Amino acid sequence: MTTNVQRDLMDKLAEAARAGRVSRRSFMSTAMAAGISATTATGLWTKQAAAQPKSGGVFRVGIHDNNSSDSHDPGTYLSIQQIFLAHTHRSYLTLINTDQTLGGDVASEWTATPDAAEWTFKLRENVSFHSGKKMTADDVIASLNFHRGDATTSAAKALLADVEDITKPDDYTVVIKLTGPNADLPWLMTDYHLCICPAKDDGTIDWESGDGTGPYKIDEGAFGIGFKLSRHEGWHLEGAYFDAVEMLALNDPNARQAALVTGDVDAVSSIELKTMALLARDPNIVVENVPSASAITMPMFCDQAPFDNVDVRMALKLAMNRDEIVEKIAFGAAIPGNDFHHSPAQPYYPDGVEQLSYDPDKAKALLKKAGAEGLSVSLSTTDSVFSGAVDLCVLYAEQAKAAGIDVKVVREPSDGYYSDVWLKKPFCVVAWGARPTPDVMYTLAYKDDAAWNESHWKNPRFNELLLEGKGELDDAKRADIYREMAVIARDDGGTIIPFFRNFTYAHHAKVQNSGQLAASWEMDGCRAASRWWFS
Repeated sequence: MTTNVQRDLMDKLAEAARAGRVSRRSFMSTAMAAGISATTATGLWTKQAAAQPKSGGVFRVGIHDNNSSDSHDPGTYLSIQQIFLAHTHRSYLTLINTDQTLGGDVASEWTATPDAAEWTFKLRENVSFHSGKKMTADDVIASLNFHRGDATTSAAKALLADVEDITKPDDYTVVIKLTGPNADLPWLMTDYHLCICPAKDDGTIDWESGDGTGPYKIDEGAFGIGFKLSRHEGWHLEGAYFDAVEMLALNDPNARQAALVTGDVDAVSSIELKTMALLARDPNIVVENVPSASAITMPMFCDQAPFDNVDVRMALKLAMNRDEIVEKIAFGAAIPGNDFHHSPAQPYYPDGVEQLSYDPDKAKALLKKAGAEGLSVSLSTTDSVFSGAVDLCVLYAEQAKAAGIDVKVVREPSDGYYSDVWLKKPFCVVAWGARPTPDVMYTLAYKDDAAWNESHWKNPRFNELLLEGKGELDDAKRADIYREMAVIARDDGGTIIPFFRNFTYAHHAKVQNSGQLAASWEMDGCRAASRWWFS
């Protein structure tokens, strides 16, 4: 029988083996001296040795959500194709670790003034671009300034609206001065738009070439088709175990899954939820099911009829049976939404806020009050948004009939969905990646003047609270602020949130990872190319 002491020792030995701190001989002798059988010790060593990163091979990954209209312009990053590619060939000031903590990317450390209104980032001195150019503070400053100012067209403009100035005391130090306190600034620097590009002499950046400081450099490829990349030998962090990476654009979920099962790819970024359990039975396939703060949203243009009436908006919210949707569309791999964009996976989550429930009778009464009986609306969707997006809308349309609402489901083309439908059509389905804090999410998509204010919603009190929360350093007071914001968004906002989805993706059993997976994006925070390896 294995004692608690032996189990504790085995755990410590396993940790040492994973970290490479003990040899096989030391591992075996220590384990056997503690009374652990040779068979058990050998099995444990074999398991840990298999988990050790190994270099080599070409990692072929099938990616969903691809558009031929995508580009290397970081201000336009939106699709999973762009985000995965960005985290593969470019770098950021900071990053989200596999255990969901904040870590450094090109920045090695950061400090703030007591009021959190000025932040200093120390840069690593061994960072180089794929072109051979050494990265310095000039590149970081130009890359951040690209998203600032009245002339910028970047979708991340709102995230840096509070930045007053960015300076460099020396070539490897960057100081960001804010107009007010922001305790979330280092987290904000992980936003996928804020990648580091080479600076030009005029202070702008060269994004067109695709040059970057990431783990892999682009050899060839095209958006909407795929890319081939090879290891950047001058990368500044651990990882990048594969010799090369091939990204294949596979928008169709059946095609992705078939490619994985047949071995045409080694991993896929999203799987069909309805066949997830069946796929998991395949001994050659590993399904990853990672809870996250990634939301499925259905924004309604609040400045356009009929959505400009708050009673109509609430009726549409009450016409949705979220529990049934989680069961039948997400197959349980999700958390029901409550129409405020703040997940239990994020800090300051407001426990106890009453959950909106399916109430078609109340929805009918609200429509009558609004003079909108017999309401008919069109809802745009496509399966490239997420696996099951069309089925979600069809089910919602059935549920809404009980409230006297006719929801016409419009199936849009996958290619160009985010450029031609989202922010263009008044009612559609959108998949949001997880943001690390509620402030980042609300600033990006709910602030009245945000470029991605997808529902055109403007609430003065909400925006006042957003500013207060950004500068509040007392956690209890900050939690109270986010609670009030949540209630306002639920009751007045223009966004229906069916659920916060788990990231469900899969890979061949020969593909290994640490066992911990970042919950910021699919595929280990979209960093699978640099964090995973072949056994």
